[in-house]
Amino acid sequence: MSIEVKVPVLPESVSDALIATWHKKAGDAVKRDENLLDLETDKVVLEVPAPVDGVLKEIKFEEGATVTSQQVIAVIEEGAAAAAPAPAPAPAAAEAPKAEKAEAKEAPKGVDELSPAGRRVAVEENIDPSTVAGTGRDGRVTKEDLVNAGKGGAAPAAPATPAAKPTPGSRPEERVPMTRIRTRIAERLMQSKNSIAMLTSFNEVNLAEVVKLRKSLGEQFEKANGVKLGFMSFFVKAATEALKRYPVINASVDGNDIIYHGYQDISIAVSTDKGLVTPVLRDVQDMSFADVEKGIVGYAKKARDGKLGLDDLQGGTFTITNGGTFGSLLSTPIVNPPQSAILGMHTIKERPVVENGQVIAAPMMYLALSYDHRIIDGRDAVLFLVDIKNQLENPQRMLLGL
Repeated sequence: MSIEVKVPVLPESVSDALIATWHKKAGDAVKRDENLLDLETDKVVLEVPAPVDGVLKEIKFEEGATVTSQQVIAVIEEGAAAAAPAPAPAPAAAEAPKAEKAEAKEAPKGVDELSPAGRRVAVEENIDPSTVAGTGRDGRVTKEDLVNAGKGGAAPAAPATPAAKPTPGSRPEERVPMTRIRTRIAERLMQSKNSIAMLTSFNEVNLAEVVKLRKSLGEQFEKANGVKLGFMSFFVKAATEALKRYPVINASVDGNDIIYHGYQDISIAVSTDKGLVTPVLRDVQDMSFADVEKGIVGYAKKARDGKLGLDDLQGGTFTITNGGTFGSLLSTPIVNPPQSAILGMHTIKERPVVENGQVIAAPMMYLALSYDHRIIDGRDAVLFLVDIKNQLENPQRMLLGL
């Protein structure tokens, strides 16, 4: 029985998808739920699993083709078995190459530093990551780098002699097309800059009390909830309480209308090899600190594994981004439309501050709030930041909902 493999249902905001990688070829045996191919959309990379056990009978679109929602991309013959070539007699001397081929699926050196998807490609294609030029952050080798290296047959062999260094004065260049996700990010950023009257306000917060609270209760919190008590949950909960008091920060613009949201869906910016994504913690007003931490940890793992779905990224009424993870001292984050504001966290630095007439060293962080000045006045933006500052400097107020 022939079973059609279709493109998953795409949301209204995503019109089509690009076939990035086929992991099987026509005639290969497949198992139910085994990944057949990767589809790259404007927002995420989707895996398309096999619906049944059988043989991949036909591939209708090759890598690089653009497909739409529910379009048939392959056909599987259910229950069939892949045809095995008839064994041919071979001399004893041929046993060595066979042994080498059997070992080809062993993990090549250097795969431990790759993402799970990258490790899979490296093992399946027998690619040594050290022989592939990385295009990811800090020169990391991405799954796409490995896929490109594996096209046309076996992985590139390591050179017998060290590669020659560029001659002094050389000016090498390389032109690489943007991925669909990076192109979409660029479009969204330009849309934000061109359509929003953006302004940024700043403040600083003394995190001494939060540090003290994490130190005294962190171990008990982890034992009780199975997740560490991080800084992000304090900022998420503080922002949620402040959004209740200043609902215009949580609003969005639709033409000449302002839409006030009676809930807080917080987008958390997460950096991946493909770019920045913003999975959404929904109904944060009803979540505990433990719920927030579990949600963040879950999204971070899904982002690393390339498992974020379109539903994870849809919506959001307010965004928090943490450039401090990479050492950023101060920045002006860009609003993610149709949202009207974004909170930027930064690195924590011990700095001298005056407290009760005395100069002390305290763990200080700069906060930045970028907002749509069309609907948010400076007064509301500044008071919103002050509200967050007061909660974080007096976390007991936050815990009591004050």
